[in-house]
Amino acid sequence: MILLRPPLHMGALHPFEQLLTVLLAFGPVVVLAIVVWRRTRADAAADAATVAQEESDARESPSRTDREGQPAD
Repeated sequence: MILLRPPLHMGALHPFEQLLTVLLAFGPVVVLAIVVWRRTRADAAADAATVAQEESDARESPSRTDREGQPAD
């Protein structure tokens, strides 16, 4: 009895197939890296804005507040 086996290799890939294989292999990793980089920048900018706001609140003139730190009427 003769066993039919599928070929283990179909030959060299065409350039388009090679490009598609590389994009499918590394594309998701590149997209994830870009998303992480952009979110990190956005979070750092939000943190810097929060720190700047807190510093400006801390530097508020004492003449504009009473002893308990409430705005003067």
